[in-house]
Amino acid sequence: MNLEDRIESYWSKRSDKFYDLRVEELNSDKRKLWEDEIISNLPDKENLKILDVGCGPGFFSVILASLGHKVVGIDLTKSMIERAEQIADMLDYDIDFRVMNAQELDFDDEEFDVVISRNLTWTLPDIEKAYREWYRVLKKDGVLLNFDADYGKVSFKEEVKTLGEDHAHSKIEVDLMEECDSIKEALVISKRERPVWDKEYLKQIGFESCKTDYNVSERIYKVKDDFYNPTPMFKVCAVKMASA
Repeated sequence: MNLEDRIESYWSKRSDKFYDLRVEELNSDKRKLWEDEIISNLPDKENLKILDVGCGPGFFSVILASLGHKVVGIDLTKSMIERAEQIADMLDYDIDFRVMNAQELDFDDEEFDVVISRNLTWTLPDIEKAYREWYRVLKKDGVLLNFDADYGKVSFKEEVKTLGEDHAHSKIEVDLMEECDSIKEALVISKRERPVWDKEYLKQIGFESCKTDYNVSERIYKVKDDFYNPTPMFKVCAVKMASA
């Protein structure tokens, strides 16, 4: 099985529990915290067209749709998209979910005002290709908003031992945790210094006003609850040049 197939298989196995976790998260204080975090970085316009890349069960997609934006959510894993559709239907949001590879987008050039992702880029076999695709589908003055962490420096199997037994990660089977670490070790992005590398590469391919923020976790994960992420998250916010 090649690396991409292993990645898809891994997340397929986790889709049911991800569904439960995201429903809980949407009903927790984390929803408002993430909503505030996102709003502070969006263009000051109504009815934005937004691509949620690696949407999983649709947590960001639901938040963005609730703000009145037109949202397209994509994920490599069919079962994640099915769970996202279930959540959107349950909450009565009209969101366009599609099974699609984040590195090979089936969209026209300059189609979106915003491309957003959370905890995705650390999982991609070809992050450079993905970033170039995201740049392509953004409109001029469009915004890329990427929330992630330098998970390549972390052993999930060891990290989970520091969390409480009720934490979501503590309920992941050991073999899945080991598979995740194994996949991560095979990814080139795990060897990069993040988000320093991300910022430099995005500037190289044409983004401007590329800013990094290392304090996301201080705002989102103040409380060590069931959603707590022990790996410090960062934000990369970049704007596509108007002259591109």
